[in-house]
Parts: sequence; structure tokens; C-alpha cells
Amino acid sequence: MENQYFTSDGLNIKNRAFLLGDAVKVSFFVRNGGLIMDEECYFFLMASMRKMRMNIPLTYTLEFFQTLFHKDVIDGKGIKNGIINFQVFRNNDAVTVSKSSVSYFYEVTESDDVLAVHQRPLEMDLTKEINVNNNLLSNIRVHCPENIYGGIYAEENDLDDVILLNPNKRIARTTSGNLLFLEGNVIKVPRQSEGAYISPLMENFVTFLHKNNLADIQEHEIIAFESQKAEEILMISDEKGIFSVGKIRNKTFESSRFIEMVESWKNSF
Repeated sequence: MENQYFTSDGLNIKNRAFLLGDAVKVSFFVRNGGLIMDEECYFFLMASMRKMRMNIPLTYTLEFFQTLFHKDVIDGKGIKNGIINFQVFRNNDAVTVSKSSVSYFYEVTESDDVLAVHQRPLEMDLTKEINVNNNLLSNIRVHCPENIYGGIYAEENDLDDVILLNPNKRIARTTSGNLLFLEGNVIKVPRQSEGAYISPLMENFVTFLHKNNLADIQEHEIIAFESQKAEEILMISDEKGIFSVGKIRNKTFESSRFIEMVESWKNSF
């Protein structure tokens, strides 16, 4: 089924998202006909808008988004499972940019279960031709030419995604999301200060594992070579979902333990 699109008003070709990439994006999740993790996603949206110095309308409450998505998506379109990729952009309607209002656009991608690991493992590689920054704005989903370059690089090399490094040549993330590396009972996750995305989906998952003593979660500075030492690798993308990584260069990875952990997490909802 084709993705569904919704806007707050008619899209103007002069909007700053189109012209300048002046927008932030956050995902919300629909599962079994209801919103899950909506509070975490809402607060991440508010934090992202503040970091981009956007004017947050007084109407942008958690209840506003809950009502909006139920009316348009869950009840209006009958979507029971899917990812809502919600984008807020600044308008060109004030004397100064700092006074401009905001509008929104969002796209809904249906899925069988947003918390399920996709069946086909991903094949990845590292790219050293470009890197991503590790500053205040690197952790939120804003316009990122590195993601576009990395996506095209992956396509041209018959890959599903590429691993992006930061200026210190350490692993930050992929073009789509964050990586988790399983070694024994330890799950290593790149620090946000390394350029990893803030991810409500991943944070909910690792919090569940920690609370239930299913793994030892450790934030690390991870050099590129360490990806080859992992037993299993999981990629969590708020925008696309959850994927196991099957191959990086000549190294193949298992996925059974991560799949078992994700199943336990799913059953907790």
C-alpha cells in the first residue's frame, strides 16, 4: 500500500524546508491500532524544535498529537500498524527568521509490526570518504547531506546501508539509525557525543533490557575495527524500523539472540 501524506495546510514551494532544509523530523509509532511511546516521541520533538530555535505553538501539546494521529491515521485511514514520520518546518512569514511560525508535514508507512525485526538481514560497509559531526545538532533528525551521499553510495555498491564515522574515525551511526553491538552479555552502543541519533525507539528497547537484566548495556567510543568483533549487530531506525545486520565486508553475523530480546520486548507492550 502507498504511504499516506498529511499537512497542516497547503505546501508552499517557498517553504524553508524545501529551500534550506530548515526542518526537524521525529517518528511516532502505531501498533495494534494505538500509539505507543507517544510521550517519549513528543518530548523528543519538543527538544528537537528547541535545539533548532523554532517557535513552538501553544497548541503543540501531547494531547494535540494524540488526537491528530487518531483522527487522521488510526481512525481516518484505518492504519493499525505503522511509522508516522512527522516533520516540522519553519515558514517564511515574519520579518525575522526567529519570529517565523511553523507548519508540519507527515508521512505514514504501514508495517506488519513496528517492533518486529525485519526478516532480511542487512549488508553494510563503512565509508571513510565522508564523516558526520558530533555536535548539538548531530543527534536530532535534521537535513543531513551525509545521509544522502551515504544512501547513494550504498545503492551504487549493492549495500543496504553504510556505517558513518565521526571526525575522530569512530562509529557514529548509519544513514538510517543507530547500531547496537552484542559481545557475550554486553551490548555496546555508540555514545550520543560520538554522533549517534537520539532514538526513543532504541532508548525504550535498551531500558527494557537493562531493567530485566537481559544484557549489560554500555555506551562506548567504538573504533571502526570493533564492528568486526561483534557476534551480532542490530540496527534500530526510528524512521524505518528494526533490522539485524547480516554482513559487514567479509564478516557475517548471527541474529538469534537479538531477535529473542526483541521478542521479549514486544511482549512487554
